Amino acid sequence: MAELLQDISPDPLANVWLGTSVEDRRVIERMNYLRDVPASVRFISFEPLIGDVGRVDMAGIHWAIVGGESGPRSRPMDTEWVENILDQCLETGTAFFFKQWGGVNKKSTGRILNGRTYDEMPDYLIAD
Repeated sequence: MAELLQDISPDPLANVWLGTSVEDRRVIERMNYLRDVPASVRFISFEPLIGDVGRVDMAGIHWAIVGGESGPRSRPMDTEWVENILDQCLETGTAFFFKQWGGVNKKSTGRILNGRTYDEMPDYLIAD
């Protein structure tokens, strides 16, 4: 499939932002498929983050969005899992957006990580 997309458009598609969800390390292979798509912005939605993703290859990923599960049966998200992704984003220059801690009442848990909010967006310029 990736080869077919590259044959159709070897250059990034200027109007396409494409992402996938990665909830834990069991599905990190989705990142490899995403990297093969010629989108101008590729993002990973690490939500609901229900387990540690470990060390991942952030090459070719422009944006990481992280959030906990919410609702009456939500599973807790560990701070270390979030900080692990943040550290890897800092190493690679990937924009980091922390959406929420989640929980039964997500408004009460908020979206503060290490004393601040993270609202980064990927750099994006439309070519003329």
